Amino acid sequence: MMWKAIWDTHGGRILGVLAGIGCGILYLIIGFWDMLFFALLVFIGYIVGRNRDLRLGPTIPWQRISEWLADRWRPFR
Repeated sequence: MMWKAIWDTHGGRILGVLAGIGCGILYLIIGFWDMLFFALLVFIGYIVGRNRDLRLGPTIPWQRISEWLADRWRPFR
């Protein structure tokens, strides 16, 4: 029962950190500046998971950006 409560409140953060660790381990095997990039991946995974848990929506507002670009680069009439 306790694990279900933890998963319900922090599931996104857990998945985000696990995804960051997974990507980080792959990078550690083949990369450069290993620990710095590993920490960055874990941090990004945590932020994305936290946003999912708190239902904040996407970190980058892609919809608004695409609308702005469509308005800005519309052919001149």
